[in-house]
Amino acid sequence: MRIKWQKSALDNVNLVPPAFRLLSQIHAGTPVRIKRLEASPEVNQRLREMGFNEEQKIRVVTQSANLICQINSVRLGLSPGLAASIWVEPLVSGGLAG
Repeated sequence: MRIKWQKSALDNVNLVPPAFRLLSQIHAGTPVRIKRLEASPEVNQRLREMGFNEEQKIRVVTQSANLICQINSVRLGLSPGLAASIWVEPLVSGGLAG
């Protein structure tokens, strides 16, 4: 199912479906599906080259100073700022970091 992103007439920003969260808000151990990348075009391209593609399933391994994600059998670290530019859909209930 494709999600159509809509612009708000009130504030001209993208509306995000309520089930989507920023990767930086996800608890360790939670599997998610990447839904949208919102960094600069160059950074988005690099993220895709590393495996952070839209619709890719990943798992948050740890969340401390940096966020460690597992994509298949590879673990990659992201800064908190970069993780906050990736919209994901949790694949299990809960999973939100406090």
